[in-house]
Amino acid sequence: MTELRWDVRRFATLPSTNDWLLAQARAGARAGTVAVADHQRAGRGRLGRRWEAPPGTSLLVSVLLRPLAPLDELYPVTAAVALAAADACAEVAGVAPRVKWPNDLLVDERKLAGVLAESDAAAPGGRAGSVAVVVGLGCNVNWDGPEGATSLRRASGREVDREALLTAFLGALARRAGSLDEVAGRRSVLEELRRRCATLGRCVRATIGAGGGAAERTGVAVAIDEGGRLLVEHDGTTTALAAGDVVHLRSLAAPATRHDPGTSGDPGTSRDPGTSGDPGTSRDPGAPDPR
Repeated sequence: MTELRWDVRRFATLPSTNDWLLAQARAGARAGTVAVADHQRAGRGRLGRRWEAPPGTSLLVSVLLRPLAPLDELYPVTAAVALAAADACAEVAGVAPRVKWPNDLLVDERKLAGVLAESDAAAPGGRAGSVAVVVGLGCNVNWDGPEGATSLRRASGREVDREALLTAFLGALARRAGSLDEVAGRRSVLEELRRRCATLGRCVRATIGAGGGAAERTGVAVAIDEGGRLLVEHDGTTTALAAGDVVHLRSLAAPATRHDPGTSGDPGTSRDPGTSGDPGTSRDPGAPDPR
């Protein structure tokens, strides 16, 4: 990938930064286009959950990347954004979140941020073989969010500059973006994710699907494979999860009460922090949703 140059578009309010940027991608916008909003009227996270936060309190940003990667190898793009966001939090606020699979940032088991990626292989304007991927980040900066969430202000004990956080985030992402074109680079991103993942080694409960077709898997999260799937082991059987809500448990006998501020999405009455993303009538505790 040639050196990435950011083209930052700023908005007082948008329905969704992800939606706006997807439309731009489908109109041929170049890689490096960025949408930043002070407020989202229809922010959402995974599984269509809603997220709401007061204007000017969160970092709500979506970025357009066009990696040369197969459709089944796009998870490292999400991971790269999550890792870049974690680096930015450490640099600007002195707070070092860990990544909860598949795409949340946690501080002391409270949700700080959520990430949501959406792709369109047919979107014009990229290099031959590239895929348009819009990744949204919603991070609670100076608003603590609902119960179960946290913010950089709460974790650091001071107000945090959202503009400084955005600059640090884009810098950290630029350092990783070029690696997403190569198999070795994508594997390197996944290896970094494994080192910084709060989910690996934990007892977890994963909810797969929704409504009457939802199923639960409980076990120990033992690995993240090369496709970005979470491997959960229980009674000698390993299940590979490509998506789903994941709750960290104290043990496999832990009660079914959900205490996750939102897995990259959300939990219980289930909240989704909204990955820059998005949210049901369900609000996400957590991280503003970047979409």
